[in-house]
Amino acid sequence: MKKARPRRIGLFGGTFDPVHIGHLRSAVEMVEQFAFDELRLMPNARPPHRGTPQVSAAQRLAMVELAVAGVAPLVVDDRELKRDKPSYTIDTLESLRGELDERDQLFLLVGWDAFCGLPTWHRWEELLEHCHVVVLQRPDADSEPPEDLRDLLAARSVADPKAMTGPAGQITFVWQTPLAVSATQIRQLLSQGRSARFLVPDAVLNYIEAHALYQAPH
Repeated sequence: MKKARPRRIGLFGGTFDPVHIGHLRSAVEMVEQFAFDELRLMPNARPPHRGTPQVSAAQRLAMVELAVAGVAPLVVDDRELKRDKPSYTIDTLESLRGELDERDQLFLLVGWDAFCGLPTWHRWEELLEHCHVVVLQRPDADSEPPEDLRDLLAARSVADPKAMTGPAGQITFVWQTPLAVSATQIRQLLSQGRSARFLVPDAVLNYIEAHALYQAPH
């Protein structure tokens, strides 16, 4: 019996506080560019911010689930919220690898700023043993990567994203012009009693309104 071809799975993490059309548009573009069989949106756990209205992890998760419902191949993976210890990407990758065929390709999508901060990540040198890294570059991201990353880039960079091979181990850069939308901007609008319509999917907006999220403290 012929083995099924390796699956291509993208991982897109974020606090998603709240998830918005910028996240979703970026996800759809990545699915098209990389022909992902699945793109998993992974809400991050986060430390509580003092003095700000709290939106629970369960509520952030619910909003992401509403946002991608029926939008194949976008799915939600909540494993980082289920952990009772710090949420490290390396743990997530090891956990995922335990569930996948060893030939399946994993692609970790990170923004330019996050990529430049990679040397501060827990066990960062091991990340490429488990996945490829796709760096989403913005037009304003023309700074140099830190020195710690230069040798890695020299050894592991692939100029053409379509030329990435094997289950893990390579880095590529993708140029993206993101929509000028931010979660901070949306939270500000809502705290001022203004509308966030068309910045988040309708189902997410309905959830925010139903649960009175992001309102100014009374």
